[in-house]
Amino acid sequence: MSLQLQDVKKSYRQPDGNVLPVLNVPAFKLSQGEQVALVGESGGGKTTLLNVIAGITRADSGAVVVDGIDLTRLAEPARDRFRADRIGIVFQTFHLLPSLSALENVLLGMAFSGKADRKFASELLTRVGLGERQHHRPQQLSVGEQQRVSVARALANKPKLMLADEPTASVDLANQDLILKLIRDTCHEHNISLLLVTHSHDVSNQFERVEELTEFNQVGVKS
Repeated sequence: MSLQLQDVKKSYRQPDGNVLPVLNVPAFKLSQGEQVALVGESGGGKTTLLNVIAGITRADSGAVVVDGIDLTRLAEPARDRFRADRIGIVFQTFHLLPSLSALENVLLGMAFSGKADRKFASELLTRVGLGERQHHRPQQLSVGEQQRVSVARALANKPKLMLADEPTASVDLANQDLILKLIRDTCHEHNISLLLVTHSHDVSNQFERVEELTEFNQVGVKS
């Protein structure tokens, strides 16, 4: 099992002192190599969910088991190391460092886990169609090209689990299909599990397994 959630809850305290529940996930399982689309509108907790799975944000309660390790039992430094080694993330905003080239941005992602491999990083950029632009900085690339760099960076460490947060939201329709195919094909090739969140049914319709956020995340449902 690549990912398992059990009774995962997360709330935030608002400035007025009230507690706002954001996540209430009774159970969820993702097998190794399986690909799932999670559909929901903005504000429904999708990004918080991915942050909890990645160990960026700690759940208030419950178990978040990735590749056999319960991240809720790890201290923050250990969660950071685990994420760098076994989880790839494609953010809605790309988080590329403007002073670094496309190749250097991918290598930086590798460096956090001690797996820097210049040849493999270059091969990934070639695979995403940026072989001739790997020495360009982000401001010299189109939005679609920047997103492709972020995909290459997320795949650089050959993670066990890939999390994609609205990866096609910032690109045009032509690049949307290219990026989605790139993510899915590469995950399939390396047996990487994929959880992709989107508000687009055009995207989710391409997946065999689709979860609706309102059913998946039972905030407001009394247990």
